[in-house]
This record gives sequence, structure tokens and C-alpha cells, in this order.
Amino acid sequence: MSGARLSRAEEVTVLRCDVGPVADYVHRPRLPGTLSPRPYLHPVRTLGGVTVTELGPADHPHHLGVSMAVPDVAGANFWGGRTYVRDQGPVWLANHGAQRHTGWLLRDPDGCVEELCWTHGDRQLLKERRTVSALALSGDAWVLDFTSSLTNVSGGELSIGSPATNGRTGAGYGGFFWRAPKGDTAGPAPDVFTEDASGERAVHGSTAPWLALAGRDWTLIFAGANRETRDDPWFVRTTEYPGVGSALAWRRRLPLPEGGSVSRRVVTVVADGRLDRAAAAVLIRKAVAA
Repeated sequence: MSGARLSRAEEVTVLRCDVGPVADYVHRPRLPGTLSPRPYLHPVRTLGGVTVTELGPADHPHHLGVSMAVPDVAGANFWGGRTYVRDQGPVWLANHGAQRHTGWLLRDPDGCVEELCWTHGDRQLLKERRTVSALALSGDAWVLDFTSSLTNVSGGELSIGSPATNGRTGAGYGGFFWRAPKGDTAGPAPDVFTEDASGERAVHGSTAPWLALAGRDWTLIFAGANRETRDDPWFVRTTEYPGVGSALAWRRRLPLPEGGSVSRRVVTVVADGRLDRAAAAVLIRKAVAA
């Protein structure tokens, strides 16, 4: 764990694939309310044992490894930290929500299906069914399969937003989000590329079929595994910090009528070594077809 030390009085599920443990899934965390408490995966490791997530870093203490994090659900903050307010900028508000594990539908060594409730104060806004699983892909790569289905149980219409929909251009983050390790600050930032573009400026906001983030001795390759997810733009950071997300509300709020649902599925190849575009393409195509 890096950054500020967080409480470890929590419940953890160890995720395994054929060769052994590859990730800890903290399904009942104990976190301060300002971090918008939610389940997260950390540490996530390559098959060679390299950690490829970061928890509570000093630059963004609310970044929690791999999680489903949304900054604006009907005004409630499920991302953590400050809220971007139009014409004001980032502001501390008493609007933090929490995602709470309510039960298992399946719990095996290589994956789990759980139910969660998203609450703000005493009000339940969303019910979620989440599937997280691990699959060995090759001798030096495995796949994390993450599916989130959100249903509006608030009793009325609501919508999902982002700092971008609230006035901050280019900050359409919110949804599946992976905070990668910053590593040696004196070294180069991780590379980011798609099948036909390279660099943060070129890939941020794109709807590429897949996107790779390559560190010194690891590579993460992300792909949307259903049509709705493939339509969502990628939120990408490499210069300020390394992170990749699939954005639910990039330019416009995502409406969710009473009883309505949205489902997103992201598959991520976790590989040892710094892969090039050709090698990344081969692995992600194999992962999506698995």
C-alpha cells in the first residue's frame, strides 16, 4: 500500500487464477467518508509478482486501486475527494456516498458475483450486481473481467454526471477506473497507446476498441466487452499520474429512469513486461474472445 495508510480492519477476498493469487478484492473496506467508501482491488499483481495498482496515493488519496467510482449520481459523490461545481471549481461538499456489499451470489477462488447498494445518507440510489473474475491467458499474462450492472432504486428518475458535464472540459471521468502505480518519479511516465494512436493527448477521450498502458516492467490492456462499454470514451492520465477509466458521462449526463439499468463490462489484460502495440493487440484479442 502506498500513500496515506488506511485501516486494514476490512474483509478481503483473494482472487486467484490457475497459477495462484493475483489480486485482493477488499469487498468490505473501512475508509473515511471523504473517500466515498467502496470495494476495490488492491494489490493487483502480474503473474511475475509486480504490483500494478496504487491505493490512497498522496496526489489523490481517493484513488483506490481498481474500483467503480462515479463523481456525480444525482449530486452524490461516489468518487471521493472534492466535487467540481460549475463556476466555482473543486469544492469540499458533504455529499459523499458509499457503496456497501450486501451479499454474495457466487464466491469461487477465480471470481465472485456480489450485490451492492449505493447510498447517500439514508437514501439508497442504486443497486449493483458486480462480477469480478480472473483467467490465466498465457505464461506471463492474465485477464481481469469486471462487469457492473447498476439499477435505479431511488424511487424517481436520476442521472449520472461528471466534472465535464458540470463545466470542466475534458474531465468526463466516472465509471470503471484503474489507478496504476506512479513508480519512480524521476523516470519516464508510462506509455499509453491504442491500435492507431499514442500519447495521452491523442488517446484521451477516444473510443478505441482497446487501450494499453505500459510501465517499466508491466503492461495493462483494457477493452470494452459489450457494445455500451465500447461506446464510452477512455479517460486517460499519464503525465500527472497513471490512470485509465471508462467514462459513463463524457459530455452529457447519463439518464437513468426509475427501475432502469445500465451495464458495463471491461476486460483488462495484466501482463509482465513492457509490451509493444503488436504484442498488446494479440493479447487483448485473445482475452476478449476467451
